[in-house]
Amino acid sequence: MSFKKLLCLFFLLIVSPVWASRVDTIQVTSSVMQTTIPTAVVVPDSYKKGKHLYPVLYLLHGGGGSFRDWLTKTPEKKLLHKLADLYNIIIVTPDGGPLSYYFDSPVDKASQYETFITKEVLAKIEATYRTVKDRKGRVIAGLSMGGHGAIYLSCRHPELYCAAGSMSGVMNINTATWNVPPDFAKSREQNFVRLLGPKKDSLNPFPGYTAVTLTDQMKANDVHLILDCGVDDFLIGPNRDLHQKLVANKIPHDYTERPGAHTWEYWGNALPYQVLFFQNIFVANGVVVR
Repeated sequence: MSFKKLLCLFFLLIVSPVWASRVDTIQVTSSVMQTTIPTAVVVPDSYKKGKHLYPVLYLLHGGGGSFRDWLTKTPEKKLLHKLADLYNIIIVTPDGGPLSYYFDSPVDKASQYETFITKEVLAKIEATYRTVKDRKGRVIAGLSMGGHGAIYLSCRHPELYCAAGSMSGVMNINTATWNVPPDFAKSREQNFVRLLGPKKDSLNPFPGYTAVTLTDQMKANDVHLILDCGVDDFLIGPNRDLHQKLVANKIPHDYTERPGAHTWEYWGNALPYQVLFFQNIFVANGVVVR
């Protein structure tokens, strides 16, 4: 990382100027789920000053959360405002339901969040804001359940996103690989059965719906990947497993382990590094707003 980039990151994390980006809360009609779902949109201050087209980060929340989490739960409450203004990007935080894992459930027609995120939210954003309407100007990231969603959706829709990021992501939805109490593992397993139907087998209960089973697809896709996880996180094992699979299959990616657990302190620290990774890709793609 260059000195200039490190200086920008230090400026973001330490210095506290006035950040003038705004947050819109919009309602997205979901035809597939026959309901209306809220989404927050962080719009940089520079947006009002010209006619530029802006790259977009779709930022997904975790299990049990909502579209407001990234705006209210980070230790630095203006983190998304700062990132939007610093890099001149639009940040979209859609609601993914409490435990959807961003699948289109073949069982529950009220849980069709793959279609919601990749079609309905995207169409609403691009009809409402001046955005780069091409994969070279779209990235997707998330934490925990949202990390799974970002990697899963980018695998399924490489035509939509040029990069994807996971922070403490659920890289394997086989709960036997999680370092959690048995009751918690059982409750999440029951949720996956509710969404996806009966398990296929004990080692790979839901093939095709989890990152560790999609590495062949990742290799075929031209999607830049960034993964990070805290060394004390209960999901560190599946993250290391996916990293090793990516290395073995010679799939380019950025992987980091840092001190930390499954906490907002960790995610608030991780997000600026992921956005810097995405910004470098936006620069290479020629879509930055200067």
